[in-house]
Amino acid sequence: MKKLLLTLLLLLFVIAALCGYLILGPATSFTADNHDLYIHTGMNFSQVDSMLSNDEVLSHPAVFNWLANRVSYPENIKAGKYEIHKGMSLLNLLKMLRNGRQVPVNLVITKLRTREDLAGMIGRKYECDSAAFMRYMNNTDTLSTYGVDTNTVMTLVFPNTYTYFWNTTPSRIFKKLVLASDAFWTPERLGQAEAHQLNRTTAYILASIVEEETTRKADKPKIASVYLNRMASGMRLAADPTVKYALRRFDLKRVYEKYLLVESPYNTYRNAGLPPGPICTPSEESLEAVLEAPQTKYLYFVAKPDFSGYSNFAETFTEHMQNAREYQKALDEQMRIGQQLKEKP
Repeated sequence: MKKLLLTLLLLLFVIAALCGYLILGPATSFTADNHDLYIHTGMNFSQVDSMLSNDEVLSHPAVFNWLANRVSYPENIKAGKYEIHKGMSLLNLLKMLRNGRQVPVNLVITKLRTREDLAGMIGRKYECDSAAFMRYMNNTDTLSTYGVDTNTVMTLVFPNTYTYFWNTTPSRIFKKLVLASDAFWTPERLGQAEAHQLNRTTAYILASIVEEETTRKADKPKIASVYLNRMASGMRLAADPTVKYALRRFDLKRVYEKYLLVESPYNTYRNAGLPPGPICTPSEESLEAVLEAPQTKYLYFVAKPDFSGYSNFAETFTEHMQNAREYQKALDEQMRIGQQLKEKP
């Protein structure tokens, strides 16, 4: 009898140890360091369980199912992106899922040109798809609360890194963008814009043109001054990047005269003043260039003939045409040499 009792106790100990190992020991079956689990809003436990089983995430899916029911996880499903670490135990996994401890997802915005670009980026990164975000940005009632419309909505989007949870709604995503925009527009910056006869929206639109004109920091304030001078004198902006935007031909290297005829409110060769919305999301550097634009008499600029990326600035059309001829001559020579190299055997 004593021997039987010892055997039973030993058996119970082995079973308890095995159960403890299955619950507290390593429970993953993948070889990578992590596995990302995406639980969509409205999913039930059966769907979550199927995902884990079909993707062969767990070594013992049946034990996961049993333990999940013991800790009431089926009644506490929380949507989100969860990072399952290699070697994670079932208990820690279920604690993470039940408590909704999901990993944050970064939205890195650099240069975007259209609302569709932003919606597409968000649709690729988060649960809400691009169509849902576009509907949000097209909702006039929603936009009116922020003082923008479908043309100017992108003036609220500043290049930066924004952190959200994967299942964040379009409204919450957008609100964080608005908060960053509000933080940028300090009273001092609003005063700088006003000194140039601009507001936060028109300053952003002008900065988007400057952003597309050059990457040279030293030239940006002077280019901004050219466009401010043109607006003040009643000239049309005649900005090539706005034509590219109107055509949706962002890859154009040269804007030929035929392109200047495109019918679009964004074509500043045909329409006076600024376009109705930005043509890209400008960097803070370009925004500062507009706000801190110097007082000049420049009305024209053209690329330097040394192809350095810098521009020659002019106050008169005669001077500008001289600069333009020098650049065109250098460009023609460059093209001639390039053609010769192509034809060389």
